[in-house]
Amino acid sequence: MASTEVLAALSPGSRRELGDLVAQSGWNQLAEDWALFHRLGTLLVVRDAQGVIVASGAVLPYGDEFAWISMILVAPAARGQGLGSQVFQACMDIVCGQGRTAMLDATPAGEKIYRQFGFEGLFALTRWQRDAAASAREATPAAVDQEEIIRRDAAVFGISRSALLADFLSRAGGSCIANASGFALVRAGRVAHQVGPLVADGVAAACGLLQQAIDGLPGRVFLDVADERSTLNAVLRAAGFTPQRGFLRMALGPARPQQAAKVQVIAGPEYG
Repeated sequence: MASTEVLAALSPGSRRELGDLVAQSGWNQLAEDWALFHRLGTLLVVRDAQGVIVASGAVLPYGDEFAWISMILVAPAARGQGLGSQVFQACMDIVCGQGRTAMLDATPAGEKIYRQFGFEGLFALTRWQRDAAASAREATPAAVDQEEIIRRDAAVFGISRSALLADFLSRAGGSCIANASGFALVRAGRVAHQVGPLVADGVAAACGLLQQAIDGLPGRVFLDVADERSTLNAVLRAAGFTPQRGFLRMALGPARPQQAAKVQVIAGPEYG
């Protein structure tokens, strides 16, 4: 079996091959996401005999106690060889070696594997999807208080994600809706716009921010919401969204980030 390596540099070739993995898996990430994982965390890959990347994994540290594991992808032609488990074990070795609690959002298929490692479930999530709206608007950059958004996010997520949110806010094709009650970020993806995180002081404020964020947004839209957010989920159904897939937030380790009611829409399963 080919060995897992830490990707030292994001060359044009590796960027292309990682982008191919995303497309083959039907995921939504862009080159900016791979660059962020590489800059702030660790990217692991497996190559085939020709040197082409056929499997990946990412570890993104949050603060001193936590690390997010994601992007466990395997090219279709290389599946069934245990490469996904191999890369995941390499990610776990990094997280455990740092003494951090490992966090992830698991698909139903992945949940079975992660429970074998000792992960426990925290809460269920659903990805909601809406196809292109009848009327579309182009995202227009708005002046936002970046420090206030980072502060609000840290207050409810329990961990500062300043570098992550600064990256989101700097991306082309995105937008931020913010007011005294909270904020909602929108970023472009490979196949859809992704809404999240959305932080708000209460359900009514969250629904208002959500309506502003998705109103006339061009193209397909994804967002990920905890199943317990029944009112927000009802608003999504009324707005034409349908459930796409489920996730389970899982953790392995003694520490737990704060899960406050103000976290209404997560940043995405790759980021928490």
